[in-house]
Amino acid sequence: MSGFHQPVLLNEVIKYLAVKKNGKYIDATVGGGGHAQAICNLGGQILGLDCDPEALDSAREYLSSFAPQNGASEGLKSTACPPRQNFGENLGGVNASWRLLSGNFKDLAKIAAEAGWVKVDGILFDLGVSSHQLESLERGFSFHSEAPLDMRMDPTLVVTAADLINGLTGKELEKLFWEMSEEYRFKRLARAIVEARRLKPIKTGQELVEIIIKAVGGRGKIHPATRVFQALRIVVNDELNNLRQALPQALSILNKDGRLVVISFHSGEDRIVKNLFKQMAVEGKLAIMTEKPIGPREEELKLNPRSRSAKLRAAEKLL
Repeated sequence: MSGFHQPVLLNEVIKYLAVKKNGKYIDATVGGGGHAQAICNLGGQILGLDCDPEALDSAREYLSSFAPQNGASEGLKSTACPPRQNFGENLGGVNASWRLLSGNFKDLAKIAAEAGWVKVDGILFDLGVSSHQLESLERGFSFHSEAPLDMRMDPTLVVTAADLINGLTGKELEKLFWEMSEEYRFKRLARAIVEARRLKPIKTGQELVEIIIKAVGGRGKIHPATRVFQALRIVVNDELNNLRQALPQALSILNKDGRLVVISFHSGEDRIVKNLFKQMAVEGKLAIMTEKPIGPREEELKLNPRSRSAKLRAAEKLL
C-alpha cells in the first residue's frame, strides 16, 4: 500500500456492502485505495474521495496498477465534471471502474451530484488516520516530529495544532482534551502546557510530547501523548462536525436497500454513528445490521496492530 495503512476490516466491509456487479459505491475516505480496489475486483464502480492530496496520489498510483488512470482523477475546481471513465482491464472476469475526486465528505451530496452519481448502492466511511500520515514527520502528526505542529489533513485549512496549543486558554484546552478524546488527565496536561508556553511557544510535536511526558510520565499501554494528539487532530480537521454533516447526506443519496458502512476509531465518532443509526431506525428509514460494533479479528490484529480500536457499524436503507 506504499506507506498507507492496510485496509481495516476489509472482509467485513465487503460483506456488509454486499458489492454487486456494476453497482455504484462511494469510498468517502479513499486513503491508499485498498477498500476501493477490493470493491472494483468484485465488479463495483467506485467514486473515491479524499481531502488529503497525498492520499489521492497514493490511491491513484495503486488503482492504476490494475486499471489505467486515463484521466479518472479530477479536482473540483470547476463545477463541470467529465463523464466517469470505464476501464477494460479484466480482473477475474469483471471490468474495473473508478474515479477519484478531491474533497471533504462534509460536501458528499454536492460532490456526488457534480460527478453525476445521484443515487448509489453503497457508501463507506473509514475514519482512521493512515500510517503514512502518522509517520510523515513533516505533517506534524508524529510524536517524534521536529517539524511544525500541523495536523491538517487538508493543507488549505487555516488553523493548525500549534495555533490551538499556543492560543487556547487553559480551560479551553481542558475542555478540548476531555471532550475530544476523554483524556482523564486533562487538567494536569492543560496546566503543564500553559506553563511551558509562557517561556516559549510550543512549535513541534516533539516539544509537546516532552511537556506531556514531564507532566504525566511515560508509562502505560499507549503512548501518554496519544489522546492529546488525537484531540488536536479532531479539532484541527473538524472531524466530528464533518461526520455529523456527512451521514445524513449519505442516506439521501443511497438507493433503497443501499448499504452504509462506517469504521470509527474513537468513542466520539462511534457515538455519532450509533445515535444516527438508532434515530433513523426509529423513523423507519434504516435497518441496523450490526447490533454491536464489529472489531478486528485476532489474525488482523497480528498483521495490523493499529486496527485494534476499529469499530464497524452497518445499516441498510429502507425508504
